[in-house]
Amino acid sequence: MKISHTKGRGKKIHIFVDDEYTITTDIDFWAEHFFKDGQEITEEQWQELCNVIYYKKAIDKCYDLLSRRDHSVKELKTKLLRTVDEENADRAIEKMIDYGYLDDEKYAKNLVKYLSETKRMSKNHIKQEMYKRGVPNDIIAYTLEDTEIDNVSAVVDLIFTKYRNKLDAQDGNKKVIAALMRKGFSYSDIREAFERIENEEYN
Repeated sequence: MKISHTKGRGKKIHIFVDDEYTITTDIDFWAEHFFKDGQEITEEQWQELCNVIYYKKAIDKCYDLLSRRDHSVKELKTKLLRTVDEENADRAIEKMIDYGYLDDEKYAKNLVKYLSETKRMSKNHIKQEMYKRGVPNDIIAYTLEDTEIDNVSAVVDLIFTKYRNKLDAQDGNKKVIAALMRKGFSYSDIREAFERIENEEYN
């Protein structure tokens, strides 16, 4: 097997085996793991090189994704598996956990706080969103149990910020109630929110 390389865009290095493109890495990695063009390598050397490249890809992808927002372990692994093998995805995830960049319990608490206080989601929809983002069921259960979520206040805020103008339309109340129920709020919470507004508790 003969190895060679060509320079791609930016810092990319394209690696060839027997003049056939096989994998891409970056110039810093290649400087550290350099082979001369035309050098003969064994299958074992090639597999070892590929494994190191894929591990680096997994680590770099972790840093890229986690720099944008927090992820659950399952969510991050799902994204890694689009470009690297499972073994290197697991290795990269373990390193992120060791560094403290991945923590499902911490992630779940922050997610509930964001979805309830900023997005004003109902408890039911928060639970669905947590599950969709790969938070384990047991962590979902005790995080929601330990977090006080005021659905009625969330409904009041949504009425004022999103639905207030719609109340004046024909059958406005019914349409707003239906919209809020689709968001996972119970009828009793919605009625209590309307009662608070009617009693001018928020005026």
